[in-house]
Amino acid sequence: MTEIYADHAATTFPRPPEVVAAISDYLLQIGCNPGRGGYRRSLEAARLVYEARLFLAALFNVPRPEQVIFTPSVTYALNLLLKGLLRAGDHVLISSMEHNAVVRPLARLTGERGINVEILACRQDGTLDPLQVKRALRSNTRLVALTHASNVTGTILPVCEVGELLAGSGVLYAIDAAQTAGSERLDFMALNCDYLAFTGHKGLLGPPGIGGLVLSERAAELTLPLVEGGTGSRSEEEEQPSFLPDKFESGTQNIPGIAGLAAGIRLVASSGEISIARQKQELTGAFLEGLAALPGVIVYGTGDPQKMTAVVSLNIAGVDSGDLSFILEQCFSIMTRSGLHCAPLAHRTIGTFPQGTLRFSFGFGNTLADVRHILGALREIIREKQQIPE
Repeated sequence: MTEIYADHAATTFPRPPEVVAAISDYLLQIGCNPGRGGYRRSLEAARLVYEARLFLAALFNVPRPEQVIFTPSVTYALNLLLKGLLRAGDHVLISSMEHNAVVRPLARLTGERGINVEILACRQDGTLDPLQVKRALRSNTRLVALTHASNVTGTILPVCEVGELLAGSGVLYAIDAAQTAGSERLDFMALNCDYLAFTGHKGLLGPPGIGGLVLSERAAELTLPLVEGGTGSRSEEEEQPSFLPDKFESGTQNIPGIAGLAAGIRLVASSGEISIARQKQELTGAFLEGLAALPGVIVYGTGDPQKMTAVVSLNIAGVDSGDLSFILEQCFSIMTRSGLHCAPLAHRTIGTFPQGTLRFSFGFGNTLADVRHILGALREIIREKQQIPE
């Protein structure tokens, strides 16, 4: 039986051959550290990293490629900005759809530094009124941090509108683009944000272990590095360099990951985010339409493919989401994710805490035939359940 992978919100699979080839090529043909030597292979590694930075700057419309910082993950990027920026007495606004990558660092900073975190309640479908942000601003508000799209429901938050509201206010603005980088158009300048955190292993089609952070000039100046050490520059000085990207990039980088990410970005750029978004909307729309015809299925979120990413969370009445995920994999070779998806705030918002949901997420390589197969499997499971006496 052919396997169907429907967990792209966790990580993309399979990786495109171009990505695998780029990683292999670096390891076999270059294999050396950038910025640590004047020999040919080191210079080739440095060129590879710089080209990847250029690709990302072009993709996200960033003024200078040096403003793109490579990190081991989007979680690392979010920790960097939160722990590097916030100080005692700061007020922070987040939504009730945020991932634990934002919630947990803020919980620690609340206890250790005395920051004040205010959670803006989203509607049950995961949407947020941007005026809530405006009404909640205080004189000591330091940061507004919002996910671009929920990893539970796919709901897209009004990040553009919030950016317009905050422009000129002095409040810094961070966007978690873990679910949208490579799948939705991201214009750093048009978003009016100071931080754009992204991962490489989802919509950008790269390997695990590589992500990044885009910083505005003022954010770069106000944020302290999370890690200090060797950068290959200013080695005679004991203090960390203050210029970008060295301020935030210490130690040996994940060059194989950067090579794979660069290949993934080239694929995304050649297809175009708009085209990718339309293809995923088509899959999501067909899936939602099919689910509406199945008895006992509860779908969470907006239900509108144009207002969400290709992420659909559901429950079937009387069936545990974990059991359902197991049955789909064991009997139908369909891979999904069940549970709380590292976002308990979101589940409280949509009313699925603590049981969680079964999540389907479509991406690179999925087809309408996959959607039809999944719907057929769910139909069969529901039919079997209805035949079992209570």
